[in-house]
Amino acid sequence: MSFLDAVNSVDLTVLEFIQNTFRYAFLDHIMVALSYMGEAGAIWILSGIVMLFFKKTRLMGVMALTAMATGYLVGELGIKNLVCRPRPFVVVPDVVLNIAPPSGYSFPSGHSCSSFAAATVIFLCDKRYGIPALVLASLIAISRLYNFVHFPSDVLCGIFLGIICALMTVLVYNRTGLSNKFNKLERTEQ
Repeated sequence: MSFLDAVNSVDLTVLEFIQNTFRYAFLDHIMVALSYMGEAGAIWILSGIVMLFFKKTRLMGVMALTAMATGYLVGELGIKNLVCRPRPFVVVPDVVLNIAPPSGYSFPSGHSCSSFAAATVIFLCDKRYGIPALVLASLIAISRLYNFVHFPSDVLCGIFLGIICALMTVLVYNRTGLSNKFNKLERTEQ
């Protein structure tokens, strides 16, 4: 058995466990809502835009949007089109989906990437907002498994990609002095 066969076997076993153990009507509605909140990074893009309107959170908003854009370029436009992994509902077509079948490939999870890119930036900038953001990001990632539209390895790699994009964004902003320039610009506006 190759490494990829082993990963696929574990992925399917975990998804079957989730489907057989945690599927309840009341959770269906919650998980659908969570998945739609993360659609195209909507909740995170909206949060980033809202942060732009306030001086205290403007830099955090810029960095969150930058990290998400980086994750989109690397994950959605790059890795997904190189790996071309089919989604779980394509591999196991007899599972009834709670949500409209998403288009595109499965690996890595874009919802997980954008959620953890934004939430990690928020956490690094302000833990008071970052902890709830990470909880929401985790719930969105879990919803992708529950809704049978991603494999666990898709979600894990999406999470790691999002965290890496966030760490790199914060590092670049701090090392290049963009953070300081941004803060000086805000002080001159006051």
